[in-house]
Amino acid sequence: MNDPTIPFPSLGKPSFDRPADPAISPSVWVQRWMHLIRPGGRVLDLAAGHGRHARVMAAAGFKVVAVDLDVSGLADLKVDSGVEVLAADLENGTWPFEDDAFDAIVVANYLHRPHFPHLAASLAPGGVLIFETFGRGNEVYGRPRNPDFLLAPGELLTAFSPQLEIVAYEHGHEQTPRPAVRQRICAVKGSGPFALT
Repeated sequence: MNDPTIPFPSLGKPSFDRPADPAISPSVWVQRWMHLIRPGGRVLDLAAGHGRHARVMAAAGFKVVAVDLDVSGLADLKVDSGVEVLAADLENGTWPFEDDAFDAIVVANYLHRPHFPHLAASLAPGGVLIFETFGRGNEVYGRPRNPDFLLAPGELLTAFSPQLEIVAYEHGHEQTPRPAVRQRICAVKGSGPFALT
């Protein structure tokens, strides 16, 4: 077993956590839980980057809203792609989806804790939250290192269990696609049980 206190060099390879790299594959966690989303439902891809999740969701028949401050990585998407692109500053100003309800919200490699209440409130009944980002301990492997951008153990559970039913949760060290400490949650605005596969 690998010692999570020993840092690994970046080796100069593209990192799966850099949204500016269009070659990054969609998250296995996101793909694992897509089956819980209402067929043809409306999905919010928050901090979408190049749209790795927006693209796979649209290809699966979902109507996607991809939002980010910089949407240049989404410029190649056609009007009929199934993806609506929205440029918005997610951290300064008001939540841009106050009157919207989504069948799913996907958050990957992004953390802005003031959004937690908005995420739960912006889910339609039966809506699915699929969230993953870095956890404490990741600082020894690379970015992010700032504790403000690293989740404490159980933090997503604490944030979302009062409003949503937790389907799956993970927090731990992984080697693939690169050494990192990650925290993940899948939660539904409704009552289960829900299909695990």
